[in-house]
Amino acid sequence: MIKIPKPSLFSFQECLWFLNRNYDDCLYEVTDNSVIKLIQLEKEIVLFEVKETANYLTVEVLNNTNPDESQLINYVKEWFDLKPDLAPFYQRLLQEADLAYMVKEYHGLRLIGINDLFESLCWSIIGQQINLTFAYKCKRALVEKYSYSENYQGTTYYLFPKAEILAKLTVAELRTIQFSRQKSEYIIGIAQLFATNKISKKAILSLKEEQLIAKELLKIRGVGEWTANYAMMKCLKCPNALTYGDVGLYNALHSVKGFPKRPTREQLADFFAPFEDWKAYLVLYLWRSLAVPKYS
Repeated sequence: MIKIPKPSLFSFQECLWFLNRNYDDCLYEVTDNSVIKLIQLEKEIVLFEVKETANYLTVEVLNNTNPDESQLINYVKEWFDLKPDLAPFYQRLLQEADLAYMVKEYHGLRLIGINDLFESLCWSIIGQQINLTFAYKCKRALVEKYSYSENYQGTTYYLFPKAEILAKLTVAELRTIQFSRQKSEYIIGIAQLFATNKISKKAILSLKEEQLIAKELLKIRGVGEWTANYAMMKCLKCPNALTYGDVGLYNALHSVKGFPKRPTREQLADFFAPFEDWKAYLVLYLWRSLAVPKYS
């Protein structure tokens, strides 16, 4: 059993809620008090469960593996975004009358990540211009057909498909699982880039500056501004990633601030300006606001 100290301003239940949200995600299993996930570390495929105790997140390996403990700890810390101190973000929220309720309502919610850059880009492309329910259906079809799985206590757990596998597919093969021709081309193309090491998370992160990261991602066919910023937010943890064009974000701003359904870039810039280095977190909390009415 591995113990990871919980940071201050952390809510495991809020994180579990965000992981669940009644969508059919095939890459982890959420219960009332835990989450189980299958991952590939450098040398081993590890099935593990994360639970909460008074002061710790406890991580238990469920399959017959002996992973590098530090790698597994780092994975969980990155997945749950345990490193940032949210106090400065909360101080800024409290200065905004329309947003202050979020500090209490969503207290301790962390920016749940997608640790693998290839997966995060594929997922954002899958979700382009379709509703989330159908997007999760498409992801499940892709994962179940082309990925590795393990069974534990009657439940099947999957890895996301490897780039090397998807790189060899044809558009016709992806069309059989309801992918559009264009999305099929995009995913195969991105898989080929990763499979041949023309792009990697390490190389992208080495650019350091968010503008340079975005510029590099936008060179990839199929990656537009929203897709690039989603990957920067969820995987690369760029603090100022802002998902321009995101319908959920715009709906939240309409509800919370009375913005028009399609705000201008200038309106967005003015609204997010006080949240420098916390813009991605504000996007997350605005998404969260769509599910629960404001605190009163």
